[in-house]
Amino acid sequence: MSSTTPEPKIFACKQSEVLAQNIAQHYGIPLGNVITSTYSDGEFQPSFEESVRGARVFIIGSTFPNSDHLMEMLLMLDAAKRSSARHITAVLPYFGWARQDRKDKPRVPIAAKLVAKMLETAGATRIITMDLHADQIQGFFEKPVDHLFASTIFLPYLKELNLDNLTIASPDMGGSKRAYAYSKAMQSDVVICYKQRAKANVISHMELIGNVEGKNVVLVDDMVDTAGTLTKAADLMIERGALSVRAICTHPLLSGNAYERLESSQLEELIVTDSIPLDKTSPKIRVLSCAPLFAQVMDSVNSNKSISSKFLM
Repeated sequence: MSSTTPEPKIFACKQSEVLAQNIAQHYGIPLGNVITSTYSDGEFQPSFEESVRGARVFIIGSTFPNSDHLMEMLLMLDAAKRSSARHITAVLPYFGWARQDRKDKPRVPIAAKLVAKMLETAGATRIITMDLHADQIQGFFEKPVDHLFASTIFLPYLKELNLDNLTIASPDMGGSKRAYAYSKAMQSDVVICYKQRAKANVISHMELIGNVEGKNVVLVDDMVDTAGTLTKAADLMIERGALSVRAICTHPLLSGNAYERLESSQLEELIVTDSIPLDKTSPKIRVLSCAPLFAQVMDSVNSNKSISSKFLM
């Protein structure tokens, strides 16, 4: 992309190889060569097969479960640091362990803070990520954090749908700020779902705040895990007279019975990014690539240009 500054080196963790290849292609440089040796017991060792001395290095890897994905990122950061890379940027399209961002009851960890410190200790001098579960996680780092918004990907698609009587919805109270930002961009109404959980991933009760009768509703959230909240919200909105319900979720974790829930739900479409690779396809899931966004931001970082436009909803 930029011809006035030295080209960086881009490397991929195994779990994000396809996305990293797409990012490198949009950037206009080849993906760096990494090989991984694995011991019989499952221990693994990544190795850069080219010099990174004095270079700006981007290491791309989403840290969704299992924990090997986070461990691989840490090992690659450490390898880059010990190989005398000049700048080491951890590119985490999905920042895992982010739901544990505070002590919500006694004697529990703050995993997001722990992960932030591990990334810095391993060698990261900068973090690039997208749609954190909680904005305050940026404050867990002592290094610069570029927190990108996937709205720059989703809003053009949403406008192309040209839906009449559009209403933006948040599946819970915590996502109301995100929903209001989308509604402002689309000049639409907002409704909010109020839910109570029996335990993690289990909803005991849900209510709808606002009117959806005769509306085409788009639910907005940062991630979809079991799809329990989304599908329950969609079914509730159809019961309340909504014409259609779609969902925009940046990170498709889709664990457990998520695919089955989606197929049997009233959701017309689930729109996600490729920050996390899908286990399987579904006619209800549409994937929009975040590769161009990350390539543009990485080029701006490398050439010391402003990226403020990528922070706007």
